[in-house]
Amino acid sequence: MSALSTREDALRQFETGRIQHLREERLGIQKKTFTKWMNSFLIKARLEVMDLFTDLADGKMLLKLLEIISGEKLGKPNNGRMRVHKIENVNKSLAFLHTKVRLESIGAEDIVDGNPRLILGLIWTIILRFQIQEIEIDVDEENESSEKKSAKDALLLWCQRKTAGYRGVSIEDFSRSWRDGLGFNALIHAHRPDIIDYNALIPKNHIDNLNNAFDVAHNELGIAKILDAEDVDTSKPDEKSIITYVASYYHTFARMKNELKGSKRIANVILTTRVVRID
Repeated sequence: MSALSTREDALRQFETGRIQHLREERLGIQKKTFTKWMNSFLIKARLEVMDLFTDLADGKMLLKLLEIISGEKLGKPNNGRMRVHKIENVNKSLAFLHTKVRLESIGAEDIVDGNPRLILGLIWTIILRFQIQEIEIDVDEENESSEKKSAKDALLLWCQRKTAGYRGVSIEDFSRSWRDGLGFNALIHAHRPDIIDYNALIPKNHIDNLNNAFDVAHNELGIAKILDAEDVDTSKPDEKSIITYVASYYHTFARMKNELKGSKRIANVILTTRVVRID
């Protein structure tokens, strides 16, 4: 074998190893993010997932998550400890999901046996269906009959509109655009300028900016800290993790907007009632 062939083989092996390492790193980040995302809902039932790949095996936490996030009752789980009982519980969850979304290549045995890729795929499907799918944004805000974007594109458009004009912010995707933390801070400032001093942020201080946004979002807005700053400040932040977190901003601010509208309607009713009584 020539020296050139040996060198080429070594480079190929190095590249293959590097790709595998990056893939495993990405899956590790998704595991952390999805675990924290699940726990942000399960806390309502005083439950907590410690290991995403083993704690879903009996199907009980999966059933409870779906009940909480959908608002529907799925029935009591089977409390038996045998494999058949676990499969029964997981099948109940999958049957429910089949009525909401198309599921492919995921069986109850995969979850019971702790298949990492399929478990991550299942949780991502749940996130898409119950957190992302309902997001819709008008392309032309002035035209009610204008084209509507949905899901990922709608969320991206919302981010772009809300952060337009902010120094150092250019949201083009759900990966590198968020690395320096300015995008998260801008989203918060656009809705609550009283809790973020945007002009005090230093663009090159990525970790500080990220932690500032995550802390403020959690402490002031109740948004769960499902991302670690170190996982975002990388050459290519995980897209699914960023989408999951940013979607929580969208839902939080949409809820605030609706609550404000409700308060104004109540105030108008009270004011009208008083005017009628005076007359």
